[in-house]
Amino acid sequence: MLRARQKIGKYRIEKRLANGPLAAVYRAYDTVQGIKVALKIPHRRIMDEYFLGDFRKEARLSAKLEHPNILPVLNADFVGGYFVISMPLGDETLGARLTRRISTAKALDFTTQILDAVAHAHSKRIIHCDIKPENFILFGSDLIRLTDFGFAKLARGRLEASGSGTIGYVAPEQAMGRPMLQSDVFSMGLVLYRMFSGALPRWPYEWPPANHQRLRQKLRPVMVDLIRRAIQVRPAHRFRDAIHMRNAFQRIRHRALQPRRLAG
Repeated sequence: MLRARQKIGKYRIEKRLANGPLAAVYRAYDTVQGIKVALKIPHRRIMDEYFLGDFRKEARLSAKLEHPNILPVLNADFVGGYFVISMPLGDETLGARLTRRISTAKALDFTTQILDAVAHAHSKRIIHCDIKPENFILFGSDLIRLTDFGFAKLARGRLEASGSGTIGYVAPEQAMGRPMLQSDVFSMGLVLYRMFSGALPRWPYEWPPANHQRLRQKLRPVMVDLIRRAIQVRPAHRFRDAIHMRNAFQRIRHRALQPRRLAG
């Protein structure tokens, strides 16, 4: 682990923000540009060509996905024996934000941005494969940006791959090594259900899940049905991809809230 005030090239470490099985994320100061950044650095114990390939891929995919709701990579290079991915520094993750009260209107605004980000990736035939609240970064109180394309896969029909993703948000077929565009749809449905209801549905995803009544108190049936369709166990019963899900949401957004919520 890197320590506070330790320097790696032009970066001065300030604080470790997260520590995962493959990499740690740090808040750092870019002493050349004079800005604070987030640094994603793979653990040295896994820095072989196999794992470094994933991080190189993340940098390359992010460079191709220019969109307001996708976190850009500022730089990716070997620095002082580490492979360092530098990104803009946000304020907190959506996961952290969901531990505090969030208005239904704000959650709908976040829904728009979440769907726009994943729809853009799907328009490039890229499956993110790790959609979860912790991979959406908030900038201020209004802007959300999707990050962490380390598990992303290029979609070529039904792609065979090893199981990846995060337990709790991974689609059943993806857990069995068959990620597809509908897998990201499933994960987004779980994120939205948690954001509006405060609970995360669990396997076997039978309807209605926990806190369903809270969901219905906030949202009209058309919005509840959209979320329900996204988390169908069978991929064929979900939206084909995030583009179709976003388009469906755009058609109903103006009537997604219960009337009393609109009045407040």
